[in-house]
Amino acid sequence: MPISVFVVDDETCIADTLAVILRKAGYAAKAFYNAESALSDAESCCPELVISDVAMPGMSGAEMAVVFRERHPACKILLFSGCAWTADLLEKVRGRGYDFELLAKPIYPTDLLARVASVSRESEREL
Repeated sequence: MPISVFVVDDETCIADTLAVILRKAGYAAKAFYNAESALSDAESCCPELVISDVAMPGMSGAEMAVVFRERHPACKILLFSGCAWTADLLEKVRGRGYDFELLAKPIYPTDLLARVASVSRESEREL
């Protein structure tokens, strides 16, 4: 069964493109354009991995990651950003005891797939 991945980015082109890349690589990827819709969908079908932009209107990706971690502790989370100021958002959640990996935007397909594969292997070892 393919690994379930949520891709969250307010830039629909980025979310859709990353989801297509992941699906072509064999993952069950679904695109979301805001944190709230991803969290809502996770209530009925929690993904094994969430890949999210940090800087989004409304709830930031960092805040969404905290909620995911609280509700679904086994879910892996990768954050990405192209903005230098997102480091402040990550520092706020680190201050609350949450540490998330940050990937730089733009993220190249080969780099994305390599990191997702690595996270998948880590999950398998934990089981």
